[in-house]
Amino acid sequence: MLASAEVVPIESKSPQSVYPVPTEKLMALLNKQRLAHSAIPYPDYETRIKRLDRCIDLLVTHQDEICEAVNRDFGCRSAHVTRMSDLFVSLQSLKFTKKRLKQWMKVERRSAPFPMNLIGARSEIHYQPKGVIGIMTPWNVPVNPIFSQLADVLAAGNRAMIKPSEFTPHTSELLEKLISEYFFDEEVVVINGDAETGAAFSQLPFDHLIFTGSTAVGAKVMASAAANLTPVTLELGGKSPVIIADDYDLDDAADKLMVAKAMNAGQICISPDFCFVPEASLNVFVDKCRQVVSKLYPTVQDNPDFVSVINERHFDRINRYLDDAKSKGAQVISLDPTQSEWAHTSGQKIPLHLVINPSEDMLVMQEELFGPILCLRSYKAFDDCIADINNRPNPLALYLFSNSKAVQRKLINNTMAGAMTINDIAVHYACDDLPFGGVGKSGMGQIHGWEGFKTFSHAKSVFKQGLLNLPKVSGMLPPYGDKFDKLSRGLVKK
Repeated sequence: MLASAEVVPIESKSPQSVYPVPTEKLMALLNKQRLAHSAIPYPDYETRIKRLDRCIDLLVTHQDEICEAVNRDFGCRSAHVTRMSDLFVSLQSLKFTKKRLKQWMKVERRSAPFPMNLIGARSEIHYQPKGVIGIMTPWNVPVNPIFSQLADVLAAGNRAMIKPSEFTPHTSELLEKLISEYFFDEEVVVINGDAETGAAFSQLPFDHLIFTGSTAVGAKVMASAAANLTPVTLELGGKSPVIIADDYDLDDAADKLMVAKAMNAGQICISPDFCFVPEASLNVFVDKCRQVVSKLYPTVQDNPDFVSVINERHFDRINRYLDDAKSKGAQVISLDPTQSEWAHTSGQKIPLHLVINPSEDMLVMQEELFGPILCLRSYKAFDDCIADINNRPNPLALYLFSNSKAVQRKLINNTMAGAMTINDIAVHYACDDLPFGGVGKSGMGQIHGWEGFKTFSHAKSVFKQGLLNLPKVSGMLPPYGDKFDKLSRGLVKK
């Protein structure tokens, strides 16, 4: 058991040899689940609850193994981080779903049209399982996207095939082993393999496919799914902005922003990328960020609470962003209290950095950062912030620090984003009664709670006719006469 993360040498966390899985094996598993779904197309409430309970038992019983596997994959990721960001949030989703599933499964009554409603006609929606759901999950939070999505998928009565990331091999292999112990292949199965396997997986004729990852890969997944007309849900990313209004307390904003930005070393899809700060407060805010980080992380390189960057490729990518900003004249501030060397160390830890007023030609303003960098941009007018946000692709998340209801309404009504948190960062994701999803380049479709249940269900409309044959008794059948002519003219009106 890990009380806190052990710093693992880089060579011991390198991905193991990951080989492609033959397409024939993927199709065999899909067909196996399809046959099981055909035999039981509508699992009852008790069956669905038992499947959710197995997920809960798996996470609670094997939490130490999971924390250790994630730590090995990252090189340093505290068990506290994994328990909170992966396990606790997943368990909350599963428990939330369990409590409400019976209500969600009920037939939904809708209004029947007049005058048929007067003679007993009824309109209903029946939520049916779609069948076999493909789930493709990322490396940055390697456990939660699997189980939060299983909460939706299994509650809706489906079966699931899961392709986790090859960049977290220890975690992915452990989850393959554990899920095979808790579920039959006909219910839930994990398929580990390389990028080629992921590409083949996305081409399978699922009844629904959900992908969590980058926008670039998401576009490829959608193109693959289109060949089978497979409906897709894409949970992507983008550059999530923050606005600190001039009425808000800078100490509270700095506290919450630095805590959130340091979470998982910024390797979270809803981590903020850039923050608008009132021009007169910029220097003060930078100092407050320094103070917060010095308390949270007095050191970085030897600190078991500070998460490593996942691998050398992403370490070099983030370093390249910082070098590019410096070379183009930006002020780049390391928030490491010790100001120690990090670029050539073995732990792949990058301290939190602020980039002050970067220009648009810099990589930090062009690419999703997905790392411990935050760009600060000063502003004079609040409307300028809105205009800047609206000139960019729609973000997955948008954040505002303001106690003014008028300011809050203005930003809500005049911007488009997947979701929004006010006076905090990223908390909306943990609200299971709120749908989570992107819009435009940040994704499509929604998961979590009632909306997640509906995403993985087919809403079958059912109309039940009343006691009378209304067209017959009202003279609306051929041969048409004066009576029907008068009636039809009376119906076509403003």
